[in-house]
Amino acid sequence: MTQICLNVNDITVTYNNGHTAIHDASFHLNGGTICALVGVNGSGKSTLFKSIMGMVKPTRGRVTFNDMSVNQALKQNIIAYVPQTEDVDWDFPVLVSDVVMMGRYGHMSFLRIASKEDKKQVDIALERVNMLDFKHRQIGELSGGQKKRVFLARALAQQGNVLLLDEPFTGVDVKTENAIIDLLKNLRAEGHLILVSTHNLGSVPEFCDQVVLINQTVLAFGPTETTFTPQNLMTTFGGALRYLSLSGDKLHEDEDPRKVSILTDDERAAIFYGEGKHDSPHQDLLVNHVENEQKRPK
Repeated sequence: MTQICLNVNDITVTYNNGHTAIHDASFHLNGGTICALVGVNGSGKSTLFKSIMGMVKPTRGRVTFNDMSVNQALKQNIIAYVPQTEDVDWDFPVLVSDVVMMGRYGHMSFLRIASKEDKKQVDIALERVNMLDFKHRQIGELSGGQKKRVFLARALAQQGNVLLLDEPFTGVDVKTENAIIDLLKNLRAEGHLILVSTHNLGSVPEFCDQVVLINQTVLAFGPTETTFTPQNLMTTFGGALRYLSLSGDKLHEDEDPRKVSILTDDERAAIFYGEGKHDSPHQDLLVNHVENEQKRPK
């Protein structure tokens, strides 16, 4: 696979009503990378995704894929997108295979007559998300997690080098989440560039090797180990995160002296093992899941 680099160069997006959604945002990603895009609601994540997809034109700056413009990359089917939600009439009779076949439209003539290769790629995509047995089912009959996997299969059928996923873990169970993470790791190994917008702080270090922290602009960008830190998260989320610090000789079963710091926005929490809130960003970092039932009462 030809590896594609994504370059976001100093882009600013100001809408017609005068609202500037993002300003002076820059970062660079190479192929064979999974990058998390992390920020609060209203931070500009959706606008950034739309700019990368060519749905919104930056007021200033430029987005390129290698030396190609967004429009050139789209024409070559390089970019595949998995939205958070689909504007779909779930009662309309559409087969799972038909939904995934939509990912092949860019490879067809204007008559959209599916070839043997198109049908083969649909089956391959469904197999990769463990949904091949559902290909003749109506999409409206599926669970939320199954629908999410079908729309991921649609993106895979497109055979793009760059995959953009908007909140892929919203509304899915832990089993589906783990299956998606395993698939994304395999795609990374194949050379895909994957950008994932997520609120699931707990899963980011499990599968993302790069992180972009955004709040109207890119506040931090780099390797997960040195960028996804308590300090940077508190700066990015501000008062939207709750911070807990645990310590004491009974905290660990062994003689581990480290404090445990927890950052949560009531999704999956990020758990940091280190000296506490004001550690060096190069502290030993481990992030685990905290199950939804541990949320504070609403």
